[in-house]
Amino acid sequence: MKHISKLVVRSYECDSYSHVNNAVYLNYLEYARMEFLKDNGFDYKKFVAQGYAIIVARIAIDYKLSAVLDDELTIETAPVRRRTASGMFHQRILRGGALVAEADVTWAVLNAQGKPTPIPREFDTPALRPEGE
Repeated sequence: MKHISKLVVRSYECDSYSHVNNAVYLNYLEYARMEFLKDNGFDYKKFVAQGYAIIVARIAIDYKLSAVLDDELTIETAPVRRRTASGMFHQRILRGGALVAEADVTWAVLNAQGKPTPIPREFDTPALRPEGE
């Protein structure tokens, strides 16, 4: 299932070259993943309150085009892999139909002791699984 988030580039996200700083794209991707979870019924506050965490274990990002002030960006988020205690999202940032950046984001679930743990059943939404899995 592909999820769509939208945002507009703000002035403070641009660097001295007048385009979005490369590190800001990580914030855009995080925003879109959290919107994906929220829109699919994942209660993140409850998850954290019960002593769990979802951490980013790895991000592989490719930058294709620059984004600038007031650009309207669309971020697509889709699960591409799911394991017992981890998974991967593929995310694409688009300006109109043009690909700005894309990333593969590997995530993992940790328990209160900081150890990898299976995602608790009540939080294991089908949306975390790739289509056809």
